[in-house]
Amino acid sequence: MADDWRLRIELGDEAGGGIAARLGLVDTEVDELAEDLRDRKLAVTHDGPTVFVYADSAAALDAARKVIERELAELDVAPLIVVAEHWLADEDRWDDDRPAPDGDDETLAEGFAPWEVRIPCRSHHEASQLAEQLAQEGYGVVRRWRYVIAGCASKQDAEALAARLHGQVEPGGELVWDSARTNPFVVFSGIGGGGIPV
Repeated sequence: MADDWRLRIELGDEAGGGIAARLGLVDTEVDELAEDLRDRKLAVTHDGPTVFVYADSAAALDAARKVIERELAELDVAPLIVVAEHWLADEDRWDDDRPAPDGDDETLAEGFAPWEVRIPCRSHHEASQLAEQLAQEGYGVVRRWRYVIAGCASKQDAEALAARLHGQVEPGGELVWDSARTNPFVVFSGIGGGGIPV
């Protein structure tokens, strides 16, 4: 199965246009390099002084890199950076790009729990005891009458707590609905406008 690889070549502003032309990126006569790259089924693009060469395998990219390095040497161009990059489909990014911040991490950094477990209790007294127990275990807890909401740092933590206490996992800061009623009503919303503190 084909994979996605690319070579990112960072050139100075002056050299960028010259190498782009030699790679067949602008209207010029097709030279040996552009033909060779096309024969290898490689796509070449550029964004200003940055040239990208795309391939379907690391081996194809390595072969293209040798051809491109030879061409750069003929042009007497020393690239600032030449980096082989691999596409990480699960993360929707190239492997040398910084991972996008995780939404849970951002919410935690703001001081709120990204996931909450809503636990309806049979009585006010039971809710008070459960809230105290969870607070001692280190959870951020909010109690309203016979409902306890415990803040969790991850969905996995929330699911484990929900399984243990027969609660319901919800994204942090969401409205809480009482599903026992035919017309749901808001029991309460997140604390401080952003959810349960951790």
